Amino acid sequence: MTPPPQLTDEQRAAALAKAAEVRTARAAVKARIKNHSMSLSDVLSSDDPNVAGIKVLSILESLPKVGKVKARRAMDEIGIAHSRKIQGLGSRQRDELLRVFGV
Repeated sequence: MTPPPQLTDEQRAAALAKAAEVRTARAAVKARIKNHSMSLSDVLSSDDPNVAGIKVLSILESLPKVGKVKARRAMDEIGIAHSRKIQGLGSRQRDELLRVFGV
């Protein structure tokens, strides 16, 4: 196994800043879902790379009146792995999520 590349202090700082920016953007998306200002349909059809990298389970748990158990159970019934991200969903899986959780 090869060691990770050695980064300069500037490169490391830039990577940390970018990671913090992505985390903030993803948290904002989940907050908008929770506050009803963004729907599941909006998330599934988004072209934003920050949205594409969010785990489906995390998005479902952010929906109002959906907890960990309901989200996991629905994903199991649809056949979606708990580690799947939004970008990895197929069209049938997207349609099933919208059918189960509404538009």
